[in-house]
Amino acid sequence: MTMPTAPATASAHAHALSDATASDRTLRRFLHGLPGVDTVGLEARASALGTRSIKSTAKAYAIDLAISMIDLTTLEGADTPGKVRALGAKAVHPDPTDRGTPKTAAVCVYPDMVATAKEAVGDSGVKVASVATAFPAGRAAIGVKLGDVREAVAAGADEIDMVIDRGAFLAGDYMTVFEQIRAVKEASGEARLKVIFETGELSTYDNIRRASWIGMLAGADFIKTSTGKVGVNATPANTLLMLEAVRDFREQTGVQIGVKPAGGIRTSKDAIKFLVLVNETAGADWLDNHWFRFGASSLLNDLLMQRQKLATGRYSGPDYVTVD
Repeated sequence: MTMPTAPATASAHAHALSDATASDRTLRRFLHGLPGVDTVGLEARASALGTRSIKSTAKAYAIDLAISMIDLTTLEGADTPGKVRALGAKAVHPDPTDRGTPKTAAVCVYPDMVATAKEAVGDSGVKVASVATAFPAGRAAIGVKLGDVREAVAAGADEIDMVIDRGAFLAGDYMTVFEQIRAVKEASGEARLKVIFETGELSTYDNIRRASWIGMLAGADFIKTSTGKVGVNATPANTLLMLEAVRDFREQTGVQIGVKPAGGIRTSKDAIKFLVLVNETAGADWLDNHWFRFGASSLLNDLLMQRQKLATGRYSGPDYVTVD
């Protein structure tokens, strides 16, 4: 997919809100000065947008767009080079029987599998993302976290998915969270940085809003809901809240930030609901894999099945797609 030339990313230029991070006091005052989240209103709007009906040609377009936005992911202790190579092959040619099927945006692996993933995707244009910073818990010293990032970048990672220190955030130590994100951004070099909040552990929508702004102020290229390793991951409501944050941030600074919901998005119907959220909240500028991603694995298979159904009028058998 062609990369847009629209607004600069957070790493590209200083933004208008830099005074907010001048000290712990100014950062706290800024974050607690953000409007409170209307829980009922947020959830009602997310639910209402989820009822939008998408038909025929628009549905086919949405399915292809969703495929192109997937970070195809394997993050298991039992990952092997063979599994990662197979994942890379699937990312490049999701449906080997139809070479018109879009490539996924990226494959996402642990740092020690980055080199294998890079070899697997070759010069296809599929990015290699790597989780880092002691994923998924983030319970490590900052030196260990930065070493994790540098290892992934040295192996060729195009993107880094970091986790914030939720303990520091929930203790109100916002400046530590900010400074760690900024340090990871510096260690990431040219790699784009996705900052994972683990929204299921942040307890409130107000906390998700504050975490979104910390991430954006610190230089995130993407803000991301979840690791996919806890009970509550991406939801329409928490993703809507983050889309509002990136929209408002661009209005105030001219800087565009991406959004990545991850975990729990398994069906084409789910994915299309999220695309409607993007279009109706942040706008069409975010309907591109440079600015919006799905963190998913099983989602791709359902999208492929639905794509084939639209093309042929029938569902494929169980052997049509690979089991990751």
